[in-house]
Amino acid sequence: MSSAHAPNRALPSLEERAVGCLVGAAVGDALGGPVEGWTPEAIAERHGGRVGGIVEPFHKDRWRTARPIAPYHKGDGHVTDDTLMTHALVRVYETVRDHLDAYAVADHLVPDLIGSPRWIPELEAEALLLQRIFLAEKWLVARLHYGHVDPREAGTGNIVNCGAAMYMAPVGVVNAGNPDAAYGEALDVAGAHQSSYGREAAGVFAAAVAAAHRPDATPESVVEESLRLAKDGTRAAIAAVCETAGRYDDWEAALAPLREAVAPFDTVGADYRNPSLGARRPSRLHAIEELPIALGMLLVGAGDYRATVLGSVNYGRDCDSIASMSGALAGALRGGAAVPAEWSERIAAASRLDLHSPAVSLAAVAREVFARDVARRRAHEAAFEALGGGR
Repeated sequence: MSSAHAPNRALPSLEERAVGCLVGAAVGDALGGPVEGWTPEAIAERHGGRVGGIVEPFHKDRWRTARPIAPYHKGDGHVTDDTLMTHALVRVYETVRDHLDAYAVADHLVPDLIGSPRWIPELEAEALLLQRIFLAEKWLVARLHYGHVDPREAGTGNIVNCGAAMYMAPVGVVNAGNPDAAYGEALDVAGAHQSSYGREAAGVFAAAVAAAHRPDATPESVVEESLRLAKDGTRAAIAAVCETAGRYDDWEAALAPLREAVAPFDTVGADYRNPSLGARRPSRLHAIEELPIALGMLLVGAGDYRATVLGSVNYGRDCDSIASMSGALAGALRGGAAVPAEWSERIAAASRLDLHSPAVSLAAVAREVFARDVARRRAHEAAFEALGGGR
């Protein structure tokens, strides 16, 4: 192999970036879980300052009853549904070993949700994943398993939130270095789950992950690719948040300005636990909050994993999903070594999950899919040339 084509050994490999992405996402998820739904001020008051790592549940002694609709043990290193759904999508890729579409969700993801008991960290029990996921994810089962809706249209009518985007990182890994392909594939997959700006966010997040796998990727290039592909309110929200983020290099100072920047596009409103009447409805003017803030924190933290994720965690609101997304991007940029082992090892043990193996397995699938893509492209080139299309 000539030096012109030799890989740069100083850069993270595909496997290292995949590990950084998926382990980084899980760590961000677990760190953000215990303070999800609160304001930065409430978080600081509860914990005696900003959160700097793994913390206990917000309601330490009454987590089972504090929020009856969500009696989950968030905190103490437990991952949430973001990670559980991400790993479920990895399992679909391990089965199909090719690009996915909405039918793969119906044929493989939904049966996984309702037919395979697994350890659920927040329930501290073995249960079906269906028993942990939120209403927007239960929609998949209702529409696809019981309603037999066309998978490509099943997301229509669902709550428009970050439910699909939160587990789209594997799509970006499989399409590593190709944001356009990741965007298209994620839109197809997410069609079974979401519509409007929820579906759009899934496409853009997958594209951002794919962009973060490029050898020369930077936080700025990831944002540029996201803006190139994003549409409507999603693009406007990312642009507004990232323009603001560019003025800060301290995540604590950026907390309030980033919230102010995204507020005009967020339908939930100022009180996260008491959504506005217009919350989570389809719109071309609005966006989910999580993805723009994750990209903004990536810029503020200059791609550093700790700074990016801790900024996302202390932002509050839906901070487990924000930190999961930003953690996936920061981890993909710099590889698994960037994710603090003192966090990942404790979270893996507390959650009783292997965080590393799914990423290695997904990287192997990505190599297989790439080989298939090359063969398909060459077959198309040959057919086009035979038709005289090359002249």
